[in-house]
Amino acid sequence: MIRLHKLAPSGTILIDAPSSCNALTREMVRQLLDAISDFHQDKSIRGIILSSKGEHFCSGIDLKEWHETSESLDAQSQWQEIADELQELVEGLLRLPKPVIAAIDGPARGLGVALACAADLVVASTRAEFSAPAPKIGLVSGLLTPLITFRCGGSTAARILLGRETLQAPELHRLGIIHRLVASEQIWAAAHEWIGNIAEGSAEAVGLTKRLLNEMIGESMMMQLSSGSAMMSTAANTEAAVEGMRAFVEKRAPKFP
Repeated sequence: MIRLHKLAPSGTILIDAPSSCNALTREMVRQLLDAISDFHQDKSIRGIILSSKGEHFCSGIDLKEWHETSESLDAQSQWQEIADELQELVEGLLRLPKPVIAAIDGPARGLGVALACAADLVVASTRAEFSAPAPKIGLVSGLLTPLITFRCGGSTAARILLGRETLQAPELHRLGIIHRLVASEQIWAAAHEWIGNIAEGSAEAVGLTKRLLNEMIGESMMMQLSSGSAMMSTAANTEAAVEGMRAFVEKRAPKFP
């Protein structure tokens, strides 16, 4: 479930599914898109805090739901729909003219890391860590790849995506992926205070500055996201992905073809 809270000038989007480590279902993705749209229209909201409840920020996509999709007769068309929805979510955060601050107090994996990288700023505790386990289950991090390369460069992206390293909060802070490192109980307050400082400026100027940053530094990123989305849906249709997701659900090691 996705919950919304307003305390102008900030609006908070809270991922509230701690029992599944805040894995995102398709319904939750749609709720996130609706939340972004709601806050976009609200002039009293000058910035958005994206956070979560429980010990995990977001463990990525809901693999149990994806496994059910892989077993369906129209899996190929469904994978494309899912990839399009996830791409729309990421682009929605990037195109939103209001700054987005990811407030992270725990592990982020796969799509969870993509959400953090789609945010403009990141406030986190020492409990934060980033990883991308997609290849372990036969999948491809199609949306995360251009985003994390945009934020931290190809070398660090390769460590996470290919080397399957889990990067801890202190190193993420040193690399500039986490911008402010605070105690767990201070995460939301720090993000809210930051939005308060941002709100002292012109809303139009802030929006144009965000657009300029994303268009100048990440000039080809939208095209890369489209390519990544296509790669993700293609990989999801392979025998390896079907076996990987089945193994995850059955809690065993995969036997890839």
